[in-house]
Amino acid sequence: MFENRHIYRRRVDRPGLLPFSVTCCQTNLQILAEHNLQKQATEQLLCHRGYIESYISQYPEFATTLAPFPSKGPAPKIIRDMIAASRDAGVGPMASVAGALAEYVGRELLAFSSEIIIENGGDIFIRTKRPVTIGIYAGTSPLSMKIGLVMDRKNRPFSVCTSSGTVGHSLSFGSSDAVCIVSDSALLADAAATSIGNRVSMEKDIDSAIAFGKSIRGVQGIVIIVGSKVGLWGDVELVSLSKKA
Repeated sequence: MFENRHIYRRRVDRPGLLPFSVTCCQTNLQILAEHNLQKQATEQLLCHRGYIESYISQYPEFATTLAPFPSKGPAPKIIRDMIAASRDAGVGPMASVAGALAEYVGRELLAFSSEIIIENGGDIFIRTKRPVTIGIYAGTSPLSMKIGLVMDRKNRPFSVCTSSGTVGHSLSFGSSDAVCIVSDSALLADAAATSIGNRVSMEKDIDSAIAFGKSIRGVQGIVIIVGSKVGLWGDVELVSLSKKA
């Protein structure tokens, strides 16, 4: 199952960038940077996971609620941002945790590398100098890894996060093969992907789910795949991926 969930990592290649990974507990980050920043990435991952784990020890419901969580007392910025992003998307704060760790580690690594790509369980934080093409893994859909998103946001950090009701272990109340969200914020994209995905049980739900997603502040692009059907909106450009891509 682990291999299936990360099959798309075999298609991650960026000339001039060095691939490496870091792991802490349930979090495994695949990173591309100009240098091997494994030490710095590990330090930042431990730091930000520590903030989250400490807050959960104080407020256990932060980890279990499926509804927006009210701010309670002083909290680290990563916690405040998770609360805000999940509130905007209408889900629990842990729906943004993978995106949060990808973005927070990624922004810290930008001090050492002008280009960074970090993938955390299908949630990606990106800053590159050239356009990138991101393949969409959609489980058993015939479109899985056959289409991709072309993103041209040179020197501007952004994120693409994916939720699925048929792939992986993340909680989803929908049955989409993939819901991809584009946003400047990985936290918002992660939370919105979950919220929109919860509204997709079959192909006929795609249009209404996109209409809902458009109402979430900060969502800039949406791609929904159910079986062989695709719905899209916003700042997204789909391309066909060659078999050798």
